[in-house]
Amino acid sequence: MTARALVIVDLQNDFCEGGSLGVRGGAAVAAAVGPLAASSSYDAVVTTRDHHIDPGTHFSDEPDFVDTWPVHCKVGTPGADFHPNFDVRVVQEVFSKGAYSAAYSGFEGSSDREESLSHWLRSRSITDVDIVGIATDHCVKATALDAVREGFATTVLLPYTVGVSPVTTESALLELHAAGVTLRGRDATTRSDRVTLADVGRE
Repeated sequence: MTARALVIVDLQNDFCEGGSLGVRGGAAVAAAVGPLAASSSYDAVVTTRDHHIDPGTHFSDEPDFVDTWPVHCKVGTPGADFHPNFDVRVVQEVFSKGAYSAAYSGFEGSSDREESLSHWLRSRSITDVDIVGIATDHCVKATALDAVREGFATTVLLPYTVGVSPVTTESALLELHAAGVTLRGRDATTRSDRVTLADVGRE
């Protein structure tokens, strides 16, 4: 018997338009995820968030946008808050990550009760996860890869994700497919006319 959870990744102000690391289309995804999460398809709904206090070299005044980044999602700032388009009432648990170090995957986070995402899902007999959010080529990718490693049947719902750039998004999708992640739908950021994935069996 399968049980499916929706894992929503980092729908925060700093990752949407106007934020310090804003991704075009982020606000629209934040609005679309609420109705998806409220559907009857899911046995559980959780969200992750960047929640930085002092993540060391993850922040930089001269970021390379690979390992170092501008200050973002710092605890106590509006940028760390969930985007107002995201209806958090559908969420059963929040998993915070990156307080004192870089953290991309939601599986690196923990709830306020210090419970890991993997333990929370297993304790509710979840077998399958759908992953949505920001950004396809960074935290969505890392969360999906860890979900597979943790033994969950993993699907990324591309219409409910946005990526930073077409090039890195294409690379991320190919990496996800190679790892056994199901890619479903059309990528809203790249418009995917330029990202041809027919050869990797996208549904």
